[in-house]
Amino acid sequence: MARQVAGAVLAAGAGRRAGGPKALRRKADGTPWVEHAASVLREAGCDPVIVVLGAQAFDAELLVPDWADTVVAWDWSDGQAASLRTVVERAAESGAEALLVTLVDLPGQTVEAARRVIDAAEDDVLLARATFDGAPGHPVLISKEHWVPMVASLTGDSGARDYLAAHETLMVDCTDLAGGTDVDD
Repeated sequence: MARQVAGAVLAAGAGRRAGGPKALRRKADGTPWVEHAASVLREAGCDPVIVVLGAQAFDAELLVPDWADTVVAWDWSDGQAASLRTVVERAAESGAEALLVTLVDLPGQTVEAARRVIDAAEDDVLLARATFDGAPGHPVLISKEHWVPMVASLTGDSGARDYLAAHETLMVDCTDLAGGTDVDD
């Protein structure tokens, strides 16, 4: 039996380098980035899908699909660590056994990449991460066994990068699927 995987879209930042919150941005076809990211996780089999908002949360919430669970990281200005703490708390309440994390600023992210990471993470794989051209990217799968120690290690805006580097993490090549480039402008 497959484990229950919750999806997480980190969309709380102010987007200082991008000129405003990325949760408010749209793809060329008009689809909000936050809707795209949530839909990718849902189509990959994540349930629930949790969207973490922060900067301009009330405006961004209007772009989140009704079926997604929205939570606000009120301390969002502390960096990505605040978003991860908030989403882990909500995922634990859902009964999920793992969390598949992606970022809102990956408008090219694909369902296939999300599925590949989930499928590669068999029951005995506790951490898995997509890679693109050899570089670590998203999505990242974090099993519940790692939630408490990961959250305890989080600071600032580096997210779980240092934690993943310090623990055995299965790297899942998704280069052929594209979608690993974040948009900072």
